[in-house]
This record gives sequence, structure tokens and C-alpha cells, in this order.
Amino acid sequence: MITQTGYQPHPIARSLSSRRSHIIGLVIPLAIRSLFDDPVFPRLIQGISQGCSTHDYTLSLFLFHSLDEEQKLFGGISRNQLLDGVIVTATRTGDTLIPRLLESQAPLVVQGRHEDPRVSYVDADNVTGAATAVTHLLRLGYRRISTVTGPLDSTAAQDRKQGYLDAHRDRDQPVDEALIVSGDFTQTGGYEAMQRLLPRQPDAVFVASDTMATGALQAIRRAGLTVPDDIALVGFDDLPQSTMVDPPLITVRQPIQRLGALAVKTLIDIL
Repeated sequence: MITQTGYQPHPIARSLSSRRSHIIGLVIPLAIRSLFDDPVFPRLIQGISQGCSTHDYTLSLFLFHSLDEEQKLFGGISRNQLLDGVIVTATRTGDTLIPRLLESQAPLVVQGRHEDPRVSYVDADNVTGAATAVTHLLRLGYRRISTVTGPLDSTAAQDRKQGYLDAHRDRDQPVDEALIVSGDFTQTGGYEAMQRLLPRQPDAVFVASDTMATGALQAIRRAGLTVPDDIALVGFDDLPQSTMVDPPLITVRQPIQRLGALAVKTLIDIL
């Protein structure tokens, strides 16, 4: 009879009966410019979108530009129960959004390691990935290995710096603090950080993202040096752009789309 009449369940009626909206919110507490400047986020969003489609959920994207905007939007979400659950990415140390979501008892998954033990999160092993890259350089005989970190209020940047330190410790190599400089996960940030490093004469550099590594490569070339003859260069993420530069970047592969899809599955398991 259902087939003969062409009956289709009404999504609003279904949500009222089940008390579920079948909508997942993706919250990115960054300015839009940062979102579209960083090639990691489109791939992550693609993975989350695919995960939602696989499990018959709709994805709703929330971008915050200011604390006031975050408070207004958060209030609307929590009062009206528009979402079944929330995935949050690009959080920073000290961000107040996660504690407030925990207080509201909203089902929550964070993409990226979070320090609060109450938070479920999905992440790659950034410490081991970075340590593997730096250990590779040490095995090749490089000794003045520098690093360009991401912003250190990011757990991904903290973990990749820790991997750099662990690799030196595990092979009984001293760490020269002068060879550690901070970047901001942008190409310009990588270029400027590499300019600061060049006078310190590193023979290799581990850069905490491919985007920054592309900027670092430009700075090396502008100084009249070559990769890898003068300075070895390793990135992190394995973005498509890593194969398009000359020479192609050696990089640590991070399964960005799989992380997004897994964040959705984890949230649905919680629901």
C-alpha cells in the first residue's frame, strides 16, 4: 500500500514524534577569512558532510566572528533545541564555548584533542606523526633541525611541537630553543617564521603544516638556498598542494576527511 500510494514520511512530523531534528551543527569559532584561507577546513567539512549523509543527518554550519555573536547563536541553539548534537573544531586553549556546551548537556564531539576529560574528541596522533618526521631527519644525519610550530593555543600545534621534542630526546640529541619559532598555520606565517630562522643556520626544518611549509619554501628560495641541498624541509597534513610545489614536499599524511566522518559517527554513537 505504501508503494502504491507513493507515501513519503514527513520530516517535520518525524522529528516531532522522535524529538529529534536529525540536524547536526558544525561550529567553527573562526573568522570566515581564516576558514577559506586554510585548505584543511574544506576537506574536514567534506568529510563531516559525507558522514552526515551516510547516517541520514543534515549538517548545519555555524561560524562565529565575535564573542557576542557566539553568545547570541549559542543561546538560540540551546533554547530552541534546533540541533541533535554539535561538532566543534578549531578550538583554542581557554575557549569558553566548550564549557558552556558541557553545562547545557548538549551532545558534543570536538574535532581535535581537548584537555577536558569529559569531552569526546576525534584526532590524529599529532605527537607520533611529528616525532616520526623529525626522527627521519635525525636518521639522515641532520643535527640543526628547526621547527615552525602552529599557534600554541592550539592543541594540534602543542602536540606537533611535543613530537619534535620527543624525537630529539629519544635519540639523545640536545634541543636548541633558538631553532623553535611560532607560526600561525598560514602561508605568510610560514614565510615570516622561516625568515627568522635562516640567520640561525638550520640544516633542516620540520614545519607543523603544509600551508606554512609552502611559505617556508618561498623564504628559503628568496635567500638563494635550495631544498633539500641546503636545507631539508618536512611538512604535515599531506594536502594536495604539497605535490604541486617544486620540489614536492615530504610531509606527514593526516586523514582529514576520515577524521570528519569519524566525528559524525562518534556523535551519533553518543546520541
